[in-house]
Amino acid sequence: MDVAALLDRLAGRGQTVAVAESLTGGLVVAALTDVAGASRVVRGGVVAYATAVKADVVGVDPALLRREGAVHPDVARAMAEGVRVLLSTTYGVATTGVAGPEPQDGSPVGEVHVAVAAPGGTRVHTLAVDPGLGRSGVRGEAVAAALELLDAASREALA
Repeated sequence: MDVAALLDRLAGRGQTVAVAESLTGGLVVAALTDVAGASRVVRGGVVAYATAVKADVVGVDPALLRREGAVHPDVARAMAEGVRVLLSTTYGVATTGVAGPEPQDGSPVGEVHVAVAAPGGTRVHTLAVDPGLGRSGVRGEAVAAALELLDAASREALA
């Protein structure tokens, strides 16, 4: 995935992005801001590692979190939509899941949900990452999936 090309495309349209990360702990924002000139596009990010931060800062409905737990596609959707509103951006990106080594709230290691909220709606993608990749491998796959989903949403906006 060519992150520089993605950022150039967004910058050329005057579009911006914000990220809410749980599973990835800031790695998506790091991947975006590793590119020189990212400040034209990246407004910021929230590492919402704790469930309370998902609700209190990003705006995820506490009832959803109680009902489904923090690792759920609807939580990823709410995080992406919440950070988009919070930081007033064109796109909101979110990650949640279980990197391991142990399952969390009934979700197995390797369960990952990424989402992108865009002007035309929100897309959520669920992955079952091989837990044998280890913690860093699961997180790396989540970062790649989030960036690919953002790229796809930005290309769709061109059509």
